[in-house]
Amino acid sequence: MAENHEYDLVIIGSGPGGYICAFRAAQLGMKVACIEKGSTFGGTCLNVGCIPSKALLESSHLFHRAHSEAKDHGVIVESVRLDLKKMIERKNKVVETLTNGIAMLMKKNKVTTYHGTGAFQSPNEIAVTSSSGEKTILKAKNVVIATGSVPSSLPNVKIDEDRVISSTGGLSLSSVPKKLIVIGGGYIGLELGSVWSRLGSEVEVVEFQDKIIPNMDEALSAHLFKTLEKQGLKFSMQAAVQAVEIHGEKVKVSVKVGDKIEVKECDRVLVSVGRKPYTNNLGLETIGVKPNQRGFLEVNHNFQTSCANVYAVGDVIGGLMLAHKAEEEGVACAETIAGQKPEVEYNLVPGILYTHPEVAGVGKTEQELKKSGVDYKKGQFTLRANARAISMGEPDGFVKILADAKTDEILGAHIIAPNASEMIHEICVAMEFGATAEDVAMTMHGHPTLSEAVKEAALAVHNRTLNS
Repeated sequence: MAENHEYDLVIIGSGPGGYICAFRAAQLGMKVACIEKGSTFGGTCLNVGCIPSKALLESSHLFHRAHSEAKDHGVIVESVRLDLKKMIERKNKVVETLTNGIAMLMKKNKVTTYHGTGAFQSPNEIAVTSSSGEKTILKAKNVVIATGSVPSSLPNVKIDEDRVISSTGGLSLSSVPKKLIVIGGGYIGLELGSVWSRLGSEVEVVEFQDKIIPNMDEALSAHLFKTLEKQGLKFSMQAAVQAVEIHGEKVKVSVKVGDKIEVKECDRVLVSVGRKPYTNNLGLETIGVKPNQRGFLEVNHNFQTSCANVYAVGDVIGGLMLAHKAEEEGVACAETIAGQKPEVEYNLVPGILYTHPEVAGVGKTEQELKKSGVDYKKGQFTLRANARAISMGEPDGFVKILADAKTDEILGAHIIAPNASEMIHEICVAMEFGATAEDVAMTMHGHPTLSEAVKEAALAVHNRTLNS
């Protein structure tokens, strides 16, 4: 009997947006197929993004603590040396474990998978071409495009993944560069810059704007800048890269600051200037769907493209290019196709930076509230008055909560702390339920915990902190 290639839903791409959409659609009773051009599932996030970078951040932080901080705790380590090959192997094992987990969940949810590139033949037909050239035609009532994004570059910079690398190359270097120049002071550049700095590289960040992590609250940006400088990272701010030239084993980077051109020499350059949507070879012209000027697919409130049965989620539609945002869109899209009416609350997408200390924010920044003329109150609490932070030897950071001056409803929160990535979700839940700063302030928090700083910041909104 010939294999049946007809589906209720076909998803192109198996990153967080794609695989989560597939699982939710299967739970809702749909017959689902997922197309992945790579050899493993999980997209950029699991293979060359969120997961491997966090694995390296964890390993490099452990190395740094053993090398530089253990003695402060009375732990004397006579000799600490780096086994970079082992560290990369561990990172790869973490990735393998999680991508294998996605494969297992595909089977558990009865999602049929195809490895190859998918291209529209019509709104209801997708041709899947395998690496060997074999072609399979899938028929679908509905299609979700979840093809994600790829690293961007600069017009005058060519990435060769040898001397001039993207974030992908930055995860698999075979040796620690003596000097690494990072172009871009955003999430990815600062995380990978931190990794290689901890492992012994002289790292300099070249940023076009006047602050790092420019989309986060300015207080976080300023504090993190000073902290990373103390950790040894160097910065060239308001600096425009003019050219990157490879000269044998060295790379020369021409940087314009004001009216002056400075040439910086290094061993490798990491280009980290953002990401761009991936829509190559999808056959979009066949179904009348055209990316906008920035390359993103435009969708309506239901994630529909201009072709009614073709939807899109995740990085490919723009907005915050974050895995958890793509996951929520994947769930909402599947539920919409099933006839439900879900909502994605974009004001509650947390942004997290996994440097040390970590940085996290949700909701409005103080600058956004000022610009929009919102009357707000601010409460801020330093970790230098938090018992848990002091006992950890990690008192560098703070929690800031912003609340409506009239209603006391929490409008945003911004944290720089060792576990900010975990602490921020208390505020996410509070904001989801429309909680006030007083609600958080009156909630009992365990002692001693870093999260007590959240309670104290909420108390500070009303000028009644207890521990400072």
